[in-house]
Amino acid sequence: MSSRSAPSLSLVVFCLLLPLNASANDVASAFNDIGIAQKLGSLASLDSRFVGEDGQPVTLRQLVTAPTILALVYYNCPNVCDFLLTGLAGVLGPLPAEPGVDYNVVTISIDPDETPKDARKAKRIGLETIQKPFPPAAWRFLTGDEPNIHAVAESIGFHYMRNGDGFDHPVAIVILSPGGTIVRYMYGADFLPADLKLSLMEAQEGRIGQTIAKLARICFRVDPKSHTLVFMTTRVVASVTLVLASALAAYLVIAGRKRKRRLSGS
Repeated sequence: MSSRSAPSLSLVVFCLLLPLNASANDVASAFNDIGIAQKLGSLASLDSRFVGEDGQPVTLRQLVTAPTILALVYYNCPNVCDFLLTGLAGVLGPLPAEPGVDYNVVTISIDPDETPKDARKAKRIGLETIQKPFPPAAWRFLTGDEPNIHAVAESIGFHYMRNGDGFDHPVAIVILSPGGTIVRYMYGADFLPADLKLSLMEAQEGRIGQTIAKLARICFRVDPKSHTLVFMTTRVVASVTLVLASALAAYLVIAGRKRKRRLSGS
């Protein structure tokens, strides 16, 4: 990943240490209204109708029968969606949970022009990436029309926009409880088995979890031309500079007060 050069470790660490309690609207504004407006505790649009990779009609309600990992992508996305799906597939293999029993995975295309053929191709690649036997019924790939796609996207706060032949969209997965309640958002394309396992346990119990790496997305943006993640070096450097300057100012004020007290006491 680059912004033409690899980000330094200190900048990446800064991103990961950003406060996790900032407003989700800040994330959305960083993407010019393309992002996630979190709706923790709300219900996903379970009655929206789609077509599965097998060409058969299906509703989200029929698939959310266990804690469910929901990903909105589009199958012909040149880069970002591939990162998300391969990152998700990479963590499903070592995940200490039984697919189809402890959890399900549902991927929905945000492109109404895509077909079950596109979904089948994406599913084949996803299952191959897991590199271990995985029940095909536990990871479904759906396509649908604009109203149903929009209904699901709005219900989970997923804001995207068509851009030429593709889409600008956030990079995240949503964890749903067996009843379809949104319990957690996980941003980015790299996931840890422990984080995902915890999210699924919370979903099984219906507990609302804290967003994982919530503001890491502020350190990156989606390049609308290449649809790749670009590290926001200028933004992060400016933020680091501001934090350090504030810390220095606070130190000088405190040191000055201590010096005055010493002089007045002498």
